[in-house]
Amino acid sequence: MNSLINLALIGASGVVGKKIISLLENKNIEINNFYPLGSTSVGDEIVFNNNQYKIEDLINFDYSKVNLAIFSAGSKVAEEHAKDFVNAGVYVIDLSSKFRYEKHIPLIIPEINGNEINLLDTPSLISNPNCSTSQLLMAIAPIHKEYEIDVLNIATYQAVSGTGKQAVQELKNQITDESINQEVYPKKIAFNVIPQCDIFLENDFTKEEMKLVWETKKILDNNIEVQATCVRVPVINGHSEAVFLRTKKETSREQIIELLNNSSGIKVIDNPKSQEYPTPLENANDTEEVFVGRIRSQTINNENWISMWIVADNVYGKGAALNTVQILESLVENKKLC
Repeated sequence: MNSLINLALIGASGVVGKKIISLLENKNIEINNFYPLGSTSVGDEIVFNNNQYKIEDLINFDYSKVNLAIFSAGSKVAEEHAKDFVNAGVYVIDLSSKFRYEKHIPLIIPEINGNEINLLDTPSLISNPNCSTSQLLMAIAPIHKEYEIDVLNIATYQAVSGTGKQAVQELKNQITDESINQEVYPKKIAFNVIPQCDIFLENDFTKEEMKLVWETKKILDNNIEVQATCVRVPVINGHSEAVFLRTKKETSREQIIELLNNSSGIKVIDNPKSQEYPTPLENANDTEEVFVGRIRSQTINNENWISMWIVADNVYGKGAALNTVQILESLVENKKLC
């Protein structure tokens, strides 16, 4: 990859920030100059490509040192600083939800709508989708292209790593000591299932559920009707999804399996007789693929319905770090970072 990437990584010491660093190393992406930035972590040391770096203060950073900034520090930090980088001539990839629904800011999954990056003619802000959205759309985009999805119903089973380090530790603490009360979540997460991810909105859906609605429509097709239920489960890492979709064109289990087997970034594990299907424990630890199983086809009232089970690593994989690094690669391929 021939380019001169001068990269600022905001949130470098966080769960996702560390996975971004790991992916950059694993993919041998050459970074010309690297600047880890933060606020509460200023002065902490991190290692990238066997070199030690001290985290610098984001507020006092000189934007002219970089041509790309990755924000992995939440909506508040992105709101306060991301557009300042853009105004200084820097491309910004933001992992928060802050800018995803602004009309003129691209929301990118490179395999699906990466062509939008080529349309950028000046340094811009690019949003990274919600973790649940990314793995969902990776699996259903090929189906929509071939068979036209018009109705989509999804239930997510989301790992605590999606909330951050404190949530992971809270689960571990509660498993070893059931007397420990909840702080991160509204109810205890150990040995429990919580049908709430994020806050409730006026329509009684949670914000996480509406993210799936809004982002599916923005990235894939505004005409797809989407309903979601998002659930937090006592799993350390790896989001799972039960998906039910209606297609306008008739299809079958065999056709869907063949289609997904030939789709980039997808790995089908589906052999009911041998109890083979993806699980977060087995398939979602530092993995890049979106895993699909339990594929079924059913005709209901003369309508064609497909059911499936989707699993992916929500931190290292397509849900966060991987998609971000792929956007970076797309910027280089489209000669935006020269």
